[in-house]
Amino acid sequence: MRKLFRNTAVLLVATFAGATFAQESKPLDLDALLKQLEQGQYQQNQQNTQREKEFVQKRAEQDQMLRDVTSQRNSELNNSEKLETQFEENEFKLADLNDALDKRLGSLKELFGVLQQVAGDTKNKFYNSTVSAQISGRSEFLDEMAQSMGTSSKLASIEEIERVWFEIQREMTESGKVTKFTTDVVEAGGAKINKEVVRVGPFALVSDGKYLKYEGETDTVAELIRQPADRYTSSATALQSSDGELVSFGLDPTGGTILGLLVQAPSLEERIHQGDLVGYIIIAVGAVGILVAFWRFVVLTLVGAKVNSQLKSSKISEGNPLGRVLKVKDEHPHADTEALELHLTEAILAEVPKLGRFLTLVKMISVVAPLGGLLGTVTGMIVTFQQITLFGTGDPKIMAGGISSALITTVLGLVVAIPTTLLYALLSTQSKNIVAILQEQAAGVIAERAEIQSGTKA
Repeated sequence: MRKLFRNTAVLLVATFAGATFAQESKPLDLDALLKQLEQGQYQQNQQNTQREKEFVQKRAEQDQMLRDVTSQRNSELNNSEKLETQFEENEFKLADLNDALDKRLGSLKELFGVLQQVAGDTKNKFYNSTVSAQISGRSEFLDEMAQSMGTSSKLASIEEIERVWFEIQREMTESGKVTKFTTDVVEAGGAKINKEVVRVGPFALVSDGKYLKYEGETDTVAELIRQPADRYTSSATALQSSDGELVSFGLDPTGGTILGLLVQAPSLEERIHQGDLVGYIIIAVGAVGILVAFWRFVVLTLVGAKVNSQLKSSKISEGNPLGRVLKVKDEHPHADTEALELHLTEAILAEVPKLGRFLTLVKMISVVAPLGGLLGTVTGMIVTFQQITLFGTGDPKIMAGGISSALITTVLGLVVAIPTTLLYALLSTQSKNIVAILQEQAAGVIAERAEIQSGTKA
């Protein structure tokens, strides 16, 4: 029993005291263990008492904080109610003051409203006016004044009203002048160069024979990437080099709209490229046909001149078709009329292919060229309708542009067919005229031989 009680006492000390005992060479007796147990319980009670004091103290602090926050919230609520009341009172006072202001302004309120509207409209006009390329900073003043009058109760001063009138009057005055000034110009290549610029009222800006445009967003003057026709650029050069004398000049009264559309129109080279492969083939075939036609025209003209010379000469020359046909008479002096006719017919038939050489090619090109143009148009329309299937008809420019490109091949085909058809008709007429002369002279030879043979028989 004594041993069991000792073990139990040791376990209780380890559990409640939480202390480690020093290792001793001799075991402790029961009195020492009991004393250590009492000391451990005393220390734990002191710790618990200290913790309870700290807890009570912190709880008191939290209660004080809660009371402070509650007091602050109540104070803020009271302040909010006062501010709301003051806000409502200020609203009423502001409404009364606005009414009083409206009554005192009277007709001036309408005047300032019109002034604000005029300032806004004038600002938009100055923003894109070519006069702003020479006189800058006008639109900024009008914009600031319009915004200031629209967002506050501030009224325009006499100086501001006079400046609006002055700027409008200056715009009207400058619209009737042709002036020269120097400014930075952005060339088509991207370089910015200081140049002399000629301004024709609010309609056009030109420099070095090229038309310019004014960009209001960036306040810059730039060359048009694509210039109009040479007759317009030449007039721009003449205007810049003139010294007060009158010159013809092409200007856009719409302020750049018509000029923008004019420079967007494709050139002849661009239209040809729109024909694509079919267009290139038509042009190549047409060039061959026209070259062949001109070559045959020169040849038939020379042959016709030689035949006419042979008609006027009694000496037979083998350097022309008529001479070769008439020589048959001398080669068969004893042939009868029928045999001579056959020999002459043979000689004429030998000359006909030479006179009509390559005429069939010209005729074939005049027929095939419009068919090739029709082929290019059909294929272009197929591509256009495929684009419409993919992207829809929301943008009519897609369909119009596709149809325009497709019709280019038809135009090219007609351009080739019309001159080649005319040239073929001309060449065919020349050839037939020469053949008719050969046949006429051959008939005369046969008649002469027949008369000789009939006189001999008689």
